[in-house]
Amino acid sequence: MTGPNESIRLTAADRPGVAQPVPVRDVPERPWGPIVLFAAVLFAVLMAAWEWHWRQFGVETGHYRNTEGLWAIQRRRIDRGEGDATVILGASRMLFDVQLAVWERLAGKRPIQLALEGTSPMTPLEGLADDPNFTGTVLVGVAPDVFFSEFEYRGAVFKAARDETPAQRIGQWLSMHLLEPHVAYYDEDFALRKLLKEEIAWPDRPGRKSGMDVRKLMETGIDRDTHMWHRLEEDAAYRDHARAVWAQDFDTPPDAEDIAYLQKAHDSVLKRAEAAVKKLRASGATVIFVRAPSAGRYYEFEQRVFPRKDTWDVLLARTGAPGIHFEDHPEMQGLELPEWSHLARKDAERFTEALFHAVEQVKATPPAAASPQT
Repeated sequence: MTGPNESIRLTAADRPGVAQPVPVRDVPERPWGPIVLFAAVLFAVLMAAWEWHWRQFGVETGHYRNTEGLWAIQRRRIDRGEGDATVILGASRMLFDVQLAVWERLAGKRPIQLALEGTSPMTPLEGLADDPNFTGTVLVGVAPDVFFSEFEYRGAVFKAARDETPAQRIGQWLSMHLLEPHVAYYDEDFALRKLLKEEIAWPDRPGRKSGMDVRKLMETGIDRDTHMWHRLEEDAAYRDHARAVWAQDFDTPPDAEDIAYLQKAHDSVLKRAEAAVKKLRASGATVIFVRAPSAGRYYEFEQRVFPRKDTWDVLLARTGAPGIHFEDHPEMQGLELPEWSHLARKDAERFTEALFHAVEQVKATPPAAASPQT
């Protein structure tokens, strides 16, 4: 039984043969104002606590997420009048180790940073070769295990940059100006799903072995000027974790299937590089390959699986392009690589200065007289 001022919910059973009306229910009397205020305060407190936690962990504000949109912004610079610029391609070593501010101080102009962690530079190199707007200098990083396997950890960036919608560009702008430089926790490395995977020993699924993921390694500026996160230099346990991530595959010799795949990728990348370099030279661009430093067990792994004589030397011979290998330059040696693969921030600045002078020397050498290897 209901009172005169109460609404009842009518159902199809109450009105046979008649379409069910929209249910009507009175909103119960509650102190909604205080409830909303309490929810807002609780939300703010929890968000502040989360932010405080990551700042205590060593994360600083003023940096940006290394997103697909951020890469696309830099790539569009070539199409908007900077086709004669110096462009940096490669995997994470070229991203970490080439400091844009140092290069700008020496050259008078900031380069365009297009390197991507864990990603072969061949796709963007081919894009530059097909781009009539590009006539500048491209430094192509050669991290042997990435370059000669054609691995593309961030390969989705290239399609996303090409197909980016106006809504995505607006979202990128809003994120860059309203959130990223002001909030420490707004980082993919601190996503809850990733943290849960790291902190909980999940059992392996049948036929699939889990492994440790890379944790936060870098801090990135608005134009993708990137350096090593200070915690890798200061925290031995954090540095050891990064080394352990790299070492997961060091002690497992490649099987027959791996060897066949690597040989196929090796042949493919040489063919692609040769064609891209030929196109770029025809358009007046300069291509220089760069082998940045590595150390410790990472260097030992590269020497064993990707020896220089079978990779780097063949690449330069096939393409005819000059190359700058850290082993050939004393000023690029003896630098600190806390986790074996990337330079500490101060030594990245030293490496950048040495690389700049080596590049200038290559560019000043007449092509006919230049040796592919400098």
